[in-house]
Amino acid sequence: MPLETIRYEEKNVLSSIDLRKKIVQITLEKKNLTGVIARVGVVLDITGSMRNLYNNGTVQEVVERILAVACKFDDNQSLDVWVYDTEFSRLPPVTEQDLGRYVFTHILNNRTIHKFGRNNEPPVMEDIIKKYTEEEPDSTPVFIIFINDGGVVKSTKNVIMAASVQPIFWQFVGIGNSDFEVLKQLDTMKGRLVDNANFIHLDHIEKVTDEDLYDQLLNEFPLWLSAAKEKRILRA
Repeated sequence: MPLETIRYEEKNVLSSIDLRKKIVQITLEKKNLTGVIARVGVVLDITGSMRNLYNNGTVQEVVERILAVACKFDDNQSLDVWVYDTEFSRLPPVTEQDLGRYVFTHILNNRTIHKFGRNNEPPVMEDIIKKYTEEEPDSTPVFIIFINDGGVVKSTKNVIMAASVQPIFWQFVGIGNSDFEVLKQLDTMKGRLVDNANFIHLDHIEKVTDEDLYDQLLNEFPLWLSAAKEKRILRA
């Protein structure tokens, strides 16, 4: 690809994310989240049924849209990234500077990543917990956005239940037309110190406006922050 074309694409990406950061800011003000600092991560399903969404640019667009959230919450303005199918990979954080071809460079063109297999959520979730509670322990809340197109294994609920004492909130986003049986049970799960997970279903995420996406992504996070402070999972 010619250097001029790459620079043009990068310029467009930066102007696009600047606009999205403004929309996130409006959402934060509406939900009384201004001034909140959080570490933000995204988990990307890379099972076989997701192949087309990687190839047509939808996943790249999702990463950009979520990076705008991270830029408003994270002091480093970076987004931690994982991909998973039956195996998982922890990838380099994405920033505005390397956003333009992130999915192509670090995922699609990365031969070390296991791609397009079946689902297995617990291993990647355990790695996320390990990173934020053992490798980089911190009192800062963690906001994980988990993109999945169905087939979640039932043992995922056990990980969420055990993690309710940790400073991590899990926002699951179902895309496509699966029934999402396991994820639909999150709000009624018993045996947790606090409700630490939420699920939203966006059949065609590429058709959802930024305003609507951010409104839904950040709907339950404020409730968890309050509950986690009350139970002393987070500092008041």
